Amino acid sequence: MMDEEKQQVIRQRMEEARETLVEAKTLLDRDLRRGTINRSYYAMFYAVLALAASKGLAISKHTHAIAFFDKEFVRKGIFPKEFSGYLHFGFEERQTRDYGEIWEIDRPDAETTLLEAEKFVDVVENYLKSL
Repeated sequence: MMDEEKQQVIRQRMEEARETLVEAKTLLDRDLRRGTINRSYYAMFYAVLALAASKGLAISKHTHAIAFFDKEFVRKGIFPKEFSGYLHFGFEERQTRDYGEIWEIDRPDAETTLLEAEKFVDVVENYLKSL
């Protein structure tokens, strides 16, 4: 059993992930694709921060969070490799869309990123509930 402080941080991070998914869906409904990709990625990022909290860690850098997820959860077989792909793709898409010069975003790309983020958050949440 985890101590209360850890549980609180995990709950807060997962609430943040869920709320961010709602934001992503709202943005997609309004056809705001760049924001959809951004919020979809952040939902996954917050879920990874919840996983880190379950191990007693606090991570702030995106690249560290991704490396942590791959090392502690994908390589150990806890989550399938496809979930690493979702996280990496979401990170790259967010970077490109937020900071790059790619202005046009296809709706299917935004929809796919959101769908993958929903799967990711669901799987992380189920794992955390099993602890």
